Amino acid sequence: MNTFQLTQFFLYMTILNYIVLIIWFLAFTFAKGSIKRLHGQWFNLSEQQFDAIHYGGMAVYKIGILLFGLAPYLALKLL
Repeated sequence: MNTFQLTQFFLYMTILNYIVLIIWFLAFTFAKGSIKRLHGQWFNLSEQQFDAIHYGGMAVYKIGILLFGLAPYLALKLL
């Protein structure tokens, strides 16, 4: 793989992961009750625990996107 291909790979990976993050956020925002009911069958979580787990997961996922997708893309773009 050359530098151009790696740059394109990290760009598409970052875009795809941000789309997944946006879908997760929209699903959590507009279908929170359905998701809570589904998870409530397996886990006994309060509303606050449920929210904290999802927002924490979104934060970790976003940091992962920045570290493993966007940072390598920007580093390769600056070469």
